[in-house]
Amino acid sequence: MTTVAAVQMCSTSDVEENLAAAAGLIASAARQGARLIVLPENFAVMGVDDDERCRQKEVFGAGKIQDFLSAQSQKHHVWIVGGTIPMACQDEAKVRAASLLFNEAGECVARYDKIHLFDVVISDHESYKESDGIQPGSKIVVAETPIGKIGMAVCYDIRFPELFRCMANAGAEILVLPSAFTVKTGEAHWEVLTRSRAIENFCYVIGAGQGGTHGNGRRTYGHSLIIHPWGRKLAELTGEGAGVICADLNPDELAEIRKSIPVAQHQRIFFNINGLNEK
Repeated sequence: MTTVAAVQMCSTSDVEENLAAAAGLIASAARQGARLIVLPENFAVMGVDDDERCRQKEVFGAGKIQDFLSAQSQKHHVWIVGGTIPMACQDEAKVRAASLLFNEAGECVARYDKIHLFDVVISDHESYKESDGIQPGSKIVVAETPIGKIGMAVCYDIRFPELFRCMANAGAEILVLPSAFTVKTGEAHWEVLTRSRAIENFCYVIGAGQGGTHGNGRRTYGHSLIIHPWGRKLAELTGEGAGVICADLNPDELAEIRKSIPVAQHQRIFFNINGLNEK
């Protein structure tokens, strides 16, 4: 059995404030025995616009936010999924939304750049176009860890089941999902989508969300979840606001479920983990 945690935040545009809040929540999760801690999307900075996000971007391997994640991993001797942080890319006017996995020694051992960007119209008064300021990634990432094989995704990715099947085909046992769902889409779809991805692939899903009203006026849904491979909720943080939820993952139980219903062996339509074209 391994204890894991999802951290929920209501991040602001102030990086120092957010890192201080994250440090307290990481410490709380560690005290509860968590060995893997997942932070939400935009945990370190919820910018008011694309320009602010660009001002806070870091070069991969160096920067305040990455140093923070490394230090926290070492301090608490835990694995941390660093939500997303704005990472420099070829287009100086944009960033990559990078989710980084740090090991217990404070080393970054995996990086996933958000592939699917949230360009949507929610209502007459609410719309988003992430592609204006974010460059999409193109690499599917499954990381080998002592906790299990971790498949990495971010928020809007949850609506694209082929991504998760690719990760399952590559051996993923735990799917991590830093998120910042809107209230409208969260109320309608957050739980059913996380449970569906767990059931389809017989994987644990750790969904760490933003929850509350942010300085840019955006309101996020919260309701962070940890889902069992059979689809039941192991833990849920009901509502908005900061907090931590923990649950125990049982690899023997996962193996038994996969043996009883061997969907991997029955699969007839295959998705290749290397099938995405670089843009």
